[in-house]
Amino acid sequence: MRCIEREADLVEGLAFLRATDPRLHKALDAVDEVPMRRSTPDFEGLAKIVIAQQVSVASARAITARTIEVLGGLTAERFSAADDETLRACGLSRPKQKTLVAIAHALPEPADFARLNTLAREPMEAALVAIHGVGPWTAQIYRLFCFGDADVLPHGDLALQKAAAWALDLPERMDGPSLEAQALAWSPWRGVAARLLWAYHAVVQDGRSGIAV
Repeated sequence: MRCIEREADLVEGLAFLRATDPRLHKALDAVDEVPMRRSTPDFEGLAKIVIAQQVSVASARAITARTIEVLGGLTAERFSAADDETLRACGLSRPKQKTLVAIAHALPEPADFARLNTLAREPMEAALVAIHGVGPWTAQIYRLFCFGDADVLPHGDLALQKAAAWALDLPERMDGPSLEAQALAWSPWRGVAARLLWAYHAVVQDGRSGIAV
């Protein structure tokens, strides 16, 4: 299985996408940089994904920093030991508190993540989704950015659905199943395609003209 470990992997993946799907040229030409966006394949990496859900980048950073300040670190042990009042002081919503505690109980030791990271794509995602509050998007984002799988595209992501439609000159945002089917053409570099489309989404958002978001 190919993993994205360094900039050369991104360069190789982007070259593959340019050669394989000319419809992506608009996005490829519009984006100056496709970020690596790698995190650690452990509790901290997964916790940061949960914290960042449905909030801005700035808010995610602030809440993460506050959580680290209050708890002393993003570890399963510290979340398991924290009471409700302490978790509220972190600035975490109640659903995120429950999810992070559930992850801490399900994967309490570094060895649990070490075993998780040996699993193939579908078993890994299934193991994560079995934890209360962890959905397919979270599991796929973990596999993409923490584990580094080069061939994962979270097709349920709204920004990816919008960016794919803009890149492919479609009249409406793609739905999840349509994007999943389209992304098969970008394998084995769907993870690079996802990074490209997120970067393209940012370009369009910052300088869009008449595009509904």
